[in-house]
Amino acid sequence: MKKALITGVAGQDGAYMTRLLLDKGYVVYGTHRQGGTTDFWRLSELGLHDHPDFHRREHDLSDLTACIGLIAEIMPDEIYNLASLSFAGSSFGQAGASTQINGIGAFNLLEAIRQVNPGIRFYQASTSEMFGKARSFPQNEDTPFCPRNPYGVAKLYAHWMTVNYREQHDIFAVSGIAFNHESPLRGPEFVTRKITNGCARIALGDAEALLLGNLDAKRDWGCAQEYVECMWRMLQADVPDTFVLASNRMETVRGFAHRAFEAVGIALAFRGEAANESAAIDAIVPDSLAAASGLRTGQTVIRVSPDFYRPAEEVPLIGDPGKAGKKLDWHPRTSLDDLCRSMVAADVRRNQQRIPA
Repeated sequence: MKKALITGVAGQDGAYMTRLLLDKGYVVYGTHRQGGTTDFWRLSELGLHDHPDFHRREHDLSDLTACIGLIAEIMPDEIYNLASLSFAGSSFGQAGASTQINGIGAFNLLEAIRQVNPGIRFYQASTSEMFGKARSFPQNEDTPFCPRNPYGVAKLYAHWMTVNYREQHDIFAVSGIAFNHESPLRGPEFVTRKITNGCARIALGDAEALLLGNLDAKRDWGCAQEYVECMWRMLQADVPDTFVLASNRMETVRGFAHRAFEAVGIALAFRGEAANESAAIDAIVPDSLAAASGLRTGQTVIRVSPDFYRPAEEVPLIGDPGKAGKKLDWHPRTSLDDLCRSMVAADVRRNQQRIPA
């Protein structure tokens, strides 16, 4: 049985990767931060807590000696470095921690592999935030990087270290430059999950309105489960490389909100612009979830707050996954409509059952 080490096992990608590898017959070791109050709700939702081939470990990625010891003990065949302070907006206030975990943490793992067993295959979770103020569209593996926040800067350091260890030390180290990828396990601090959870609560009569930032901001949103599958494919390839993981489609925050509210039977009408924009209920589908909650047409359900605006929002990030398609036979399949509906359905269920997530 192959053994895999997954850092950041409590996160969205970590949980889905754990399930994928267990289904493929791996023994999986998942790490999470030392101390603190790590929440394993995602692993619980996937029913993985008690799997006999899954083992959790506390670990400090910023400690090189600890990384060497952990890898020497487990001797994994594959390492998936998915641990991250992954909310780009908050990285401005956590620049030091972002540098240590997102940047130095990757270096420590690579150096530990070099010292313990250079035959271990390594996946680095890179990000579209490294493109930042992109100069060409869509972005691919040859697009120049220009990160605009500490999260992107730290991830770029980790990316180049991955390339360096691949070229200088002949380690099978790959970098997946992932654009935004969503799922029912997305954290509530991300705008898609904020929308789907807020929409569910409004439809159930538990909330009145949702506060959002720039509704014109555009994102390349894909399906997290599919992206995790591509990460695995990268480590099964004959040659290590760098790949963009993206859907090659863009949608505005406004468009995603439209889809979410449609999923509960609410048609929205937007009015105003920029910070003065809002959305009210234009119509309610009979016999829908929203119809049973006493909502009324004309009721405002979305308001815009400048507090949620981010720098460089005017720069659209859209990825070209063509290389992954040609070399890994990977192609995004889930439509944004289906992805959004699955997230809304999960949040409706959680709110009905009073399950915090």
